[in-house]
Amino acid sequence: MSVQLKRVYEAPAPTDGKRILVDRLWPRGMTKEKAHIDLWLKDIAPSKALRQWFGHEPEKWPEFKKRYATELKSNPALDELKRQIREAEGNVTILYAARDELHNEAVVIQQILSHK
Repeated sequence: MSVQLKRVYEAPAPTDGKRILVDRLWPRGMTKEKAHIDLWLKDIAPSKALRQWFGHEPEKWPEFKKRYATELKSNPALDELKRQIREAEGNVTILYAARDELHNEAVVIQQILSHK
């Protein structure tokens, strides 16, 4: 079993396993049918204030990671995600909509999961 990251706009694959969207907002132009999402865990996403402050500006990435990790420490949605992963039969794919594959909330979530 593994936890992998994938843009929600990429085609689903049999190896994806359980597909969990971690964005607060539904991805633009994506239908529910096309997304093939098993769970939309929008409460795990960064707060609106943090998301707006970050604005997907790579130079803010180190500070965004710290602030988002702090938010996640007190966010019950992180425990829910961990439970979903534990109970999954096979792989889990964390989905996100951001264009930047290196600087987005799913990367932070994966880093936190791999350290616990």
